Amino acid sequence: MIKVVKFGGSSLASAEQFAKVGKIIQADKERRYVVPSAPGKRNAKDTKVTDMLYACYALVEAEEDFRVPLMKIKDRYDTIINGLNLKLSLEEEFKKISENFKNKAGVDYAASRGEYLNGIIMANYLGYEFVDAAEVISFEEDGTFDAEKTNKVLAERLEKCERAVIPGFYGALPDGTIKTFSRGGSDITGSIVARAVHATCYENWTDVSGFLIADPRIIKDPQPIKTITYRELRELSYMGASVLHEDAVFPVRKAGIPINIRNTNAPDDEGTWIVESTCHQSKYTITGIAGKKGFVSVNIDKDMMNSEVGFGRKVLSAFEENNISFEHMPSGIDTMTIFVHQPEFEGKEQAVISAIHRLAKPDSIELEGDLALIAVVGRGMKSTRGTAGRIFSALAHANINVKMIDQGSSELNIIIGVSNADFEPAIRAIYDIFVETQL
Repeated sequence: MIKVVKFGGSSLASAEQFAKVGKIIQADKERRYVVPSAPGKRNAKDTKVTDMLYACYALVEAEEDFRVPLMKIKDRYDTIINGLNLKLSLEEEFKKISENFKNKAGVDYAASRGEYLNGIIMANYLGYEFVDAAEVISFEEDGTFDAEKTNKVLAERLEKCERAVIPGFYGALPDGTIKTFSRGGSDITGSIVARAVHATCYENWTDVSGFLIADPRIIKDPQPIKTITYRELRELSYMGASVLHEDAVFPVRKAGIPINIRNTNAPDDEGTWIVESTCHQSKYTITGIAGKKGFVSVNIDKDMMNSEVGFGRKVLSAFEENNISFEHMPSGIDTMTIFVHQPEFEGKEQAVISAIHRLAKPDSIELEGDLALIAVVGRGMKSTRGTAGRIFSALAHANINVKMIDQGSSELNIIIGVSNADFEPAIRAIYDIFVETQL
């Protein structure tokens, strides 16, 4: 039985937090491989170490003196080391970093040092072996993650390590240049390690006790999600729910490894289980609600468009010509609506309209901006009648005008379009009808 444990920045922001993490790891002998993030904020006014490194390297690129900011970063680590009473010095590491900064090693190198240094401290604190991610996580020359090479190299390396610390967030290009994942990429590293060692579980420790059914900034004390499938998670993550990096599911999903989201500050909480499939039925019809503001709907009308071969392709070509990706595309017999991000679309709207007329020759085109999309997601919806009707009823009762509603063929999610102004009231109304009434 092997568990891979990843700890987020807030879990490792101070010596006190490090001590909590140490107790969690030592409480279970199966927690053999540890993936740390860089130190996060210690309080609301604090700065994450990764942000400090980005700012420091910006001075390098501007040919300005970066030494004082770099020493402030060193002080953050020294405070953690001293607070843990470790006999460890990062003096040589910071000399090397300073030298590489002078030689313009790159912004990815700079950003990755947060995880790298925290990994050294974590390995020293636990008595585990330190494995530099640059030696085992590979990217191709074009910056694409090389999953199969990484899995082979990492599996061979960790087979020789009973217990190890592998820093998150970065790897290396074929020439050894450091390459990072996108922000939050330590989640991905944890997933990659879990796949390589055939872990029985990937525990992702953060500062919340798993996923919540809705955004706590909109719903007061929303109910937690106990079990969620990978597919449900992808739908919610894509629509803005953020606890886990959305790309972190792929390596473990391929290997059938469950993810357990846990809270470092409440280690006894069960958290949320993310699984491939489950017969466990949620207490509620829905699993979660998430959404985003800032969309434009492009409504295209043309009589008999449903019988015109290639009509949809012609319309979408107009967006492709202008390098605009679409978010959603509900359609009827004589109508098609394309939802796109408003900031991306506004500067190109007339060019897109002109291209649609030229390519598809519609009868009319209407635009409506300041829209929001809300995803109601749940594996329980497939076996429950009248889910869409309940959503309509709840929104009508809240005096909210529904601009669009669309259900995918999988019956896993329903997308609702409302005005930006109705975004929060709509989420509250949907939460009330499916959750509050069941409590």
